[in-house]
Amino acid sequence: MKIAFVGKGGSGKTTLSALFIRHLAAAGRPVIAVDADINQHLGPALGLTDGQAAALPALGAHLPQIKDYLRGSNPRIASEEVMIKTTPPGTGSRLLRIVEENPVYATCARPVALDEGSVRLLVTGAFTEEDLGVACYHSKVGAVELLLNHLVDGADEYLVTDMTAGSDSFASGLFTRFDLTFLVAEPTRKGVSVYRQYKEYARDFGVALRVIGNKVQSADDLAFLRREVGDDLLTAFGQSDWVRRLEQGAEPGLAELEPANRAVLEQLRATVDDAFAGRDPRRYADQAVHFHLRNAESWGNARTGIDLADQVDPEFTLPVPGGRVARGQATVGV
Repeated sequence: MKIAFVGKGGSGKTTLSALFIRHLAAAGRPVIAVDADINQHLGPALGLTDGQAAALPALGAHLPQIKDYLRGSNPRIASEEVMIKTTPPGTGSRLLRIVEENPVYATCARPVALDEGSVRLLVTGAFTEEDLGVACYHSKVGAVELLLNHLVDGADEYLVTDMTAGSDSFASGLFTRFDLTFLVAEPTRKGVSVYRQYKEYARDFGVALRVIGNKVQSADDLAFLRREVGDDLLTAFGQSDWVRRLEQGAEPGLAELEPANRAVLEQLRATVDDAFAGRDPRRYADQAVHFHLRNAESWGNARTGIDLADQVDPEFTLPVPGGRVARGQATVGV
């Protein structure tokens, strides 16, 4: 399953995404963690020092190599130079799996040892002073969109992404690349404002959205969230001394997390697992094509000098779990 954590800046989405990643890893589940936030904090939230986090290889810095690997022998893509962030896979494309070794992971992913288990971490890279005035942050997350478009993930495998704060996620088609989106909301008017924006923008794209209340201190807080977000409210994470210790620089073990909050993490996992059977590979492929054609018309054709609509393989969808392949066969791995 491909899972996104979104929310207002300061809502606690990075903390909750890191806790969920740790919970999955502790259960022995294969996990790839992706930091796609403009403020790169997922590494430290998973226990890396600032120095270790700063040394992580940025996806955006290796975009040409990533493109060249993913295009494989796809005859519709002549070179990596004409492959844009939305280029969908087709016959001959190389696909990625959660549990495998490949040049993309070797170059960009780094293992992070946790107190229980370990995960692979990918980061987009920070928005630097050199980018000011000459680049958009969403050019950095283009690598994440490409990876998700080429990812084959099966049951009990997870890719968890800490997205950029607020509604900035809608500046590209990345928001449609997830099977389930968890929106973290504090029990305040500002806390639910991003929920309303997200709900409105995502309405036409079938985005599966569930709300996690955070920093919930009382029955009144919970009642407020229920009133404001209705049936989209899945659960609520309470005030946590464990999280406070973590934010103060301690390294508490996951087993020390309050039982009620650990139960919330298990509820998230159960919700994700229950949603697996409802995935629609055809719709996923159609949305990838939709955003690719939009990007091609708005800027891609002019930049590459070709009609990028020709990159669409109408007979291709990603392999479905269990080894069956929907129309159009792709090369998996090398």
